[in-house]
Amino acid sequence: MGRCFFDLDNFKILNDTMGHDIGDQFLKLVAERLLHSVRGCDLVARLGGDEFVVVMENLAEDEQGAALKAKSAGQKIRTLLNEPFFLDDKSVRTSPSIGVALFADGGGCLDELLKQADVAMYQAKEAGKNGLRFFDPAMQAAVEERVALENDLRQGLRDNQFRLFCQPQVDAQGKLCGGEVLIRWQHPVRGLVMPNHFIPLAEQTDLIIPIGEWVLRRTCETLVEWERHPSLKQISLSVNISVNQIRADDFVERVLSIVNDCGTNPARLMLELTESLMAEDVEGIIFKMNALRENGVRFSVDDFGTGYSSLSYLKRFPLAELKIDQSFVKEIPENQNDAVITEIIIALARQLGLAVLAEGVETMDQFNFLLRNGCGYFQGYLFGKPCAIEFFSSNFANLMAADIRGVR
Repeated sequence: MGRCFFDLDNFKILNDTMGHDIGDQFLKLVAERLLHSVRGCDLVARLGGDEFVVVMENLAEDEQGAALKAKSAGQKIRTLLNEPFFLDDKSVRTSPSIGVALFADGGGCLDELLKQADVAMYQAKEAGKNGLRFFDPAMQAAVEERVALENDLRQGLRDNQFRLFCQPQVDAQGKLCGGEVLIRWQHPVRGLVMPNHFIPLAEQTDLIIPIGEWVLRRTCETLVEWERHPSLKQISLSVNISVNQIRADDFVERVLSIVNDCGTNPARLMLELTESLMAEDVEGIIFKMNALRENGVRFSVDDFGTGYSSLSYLKRFPLAELKIDQSFVKEIPENQNDAVITEIIIALARQLGLAVLAEGVETMDQFNFLLRNGCGYFQGYLFGKPCAIEFFSSNFANLMAADIRGVR
């Protein structure tokens, strides 16, 4: 037997824009097409919302044959639902994301089979929608790991398990002038967890907002603490901002609330945005950036040159800095293409009156090449690896007036 579990891509948009009455009519038309796409022995049911399930019996005696027939049935459903629907003289299109779970007669309980098909369906949706995926036990294990990690993340927030790290930034003389703050998760069992293992999950849930605010608040508190230290009071700190954070309607209010609560000098705070983020809701993001810029907060474009590199936004967004991505820095000066791109970015930034910082600087050859071409600021292992903010504060405090190349 086989079970197809699917939902309709973007149905919520149709329901919200055309009204619930039209949405109900649409679901009825979908059900009619489904009934015409299956055999008489198959069962079609609507589970709720825009979710449907098709139970197919007598597919084949062997698993491979059953899989081929289930796939064929699923593709037939997909083709039929891709055809336009006509509602109130309007043509409406949708597509299904389909998950398939196969099982022998009497094998598996209903809830478990639905869960498996549901897991496969979400894999189809994440792969780009309008597709079909089969359930795989490895997929289920990955989902269970994801659920466990999400629960741990929520517990980590409650128990204050996150730690702030910082990587030094230097000027053309190799003098400490700033730092980029980074987050680490001190998990009680997993140990020190790097951000690439939990930030993507946080961005897919509602957790990136409180995590991002924790980083921003801890950064602002650090800047206030440094005001009392003569060697650190001029240091600026950069904070990465996620797309979910800046999309929030109250993003500006949240940032200013944290800055004001901590008593931080906003001129020493740099918010880093990615190029891809700037391609979304341009007018809305410009409005928010201007509102913060008017209050002294500065902005940097992170990983410049790797994403949506539109020159038009450089003159429209209130930017203070461009950061050259380390993928360009890695092979200069040997790689001619990377060298030329780096030279162009530096020249462009200088012509626009923007500071330019190169990431991933690891060798003196890279440093000297960037210097010769007018790069003003640098970050990378040549100057220091990311370290706990407490270590940064105590070990770099007396190096403000010293060349810190080689400090680890």
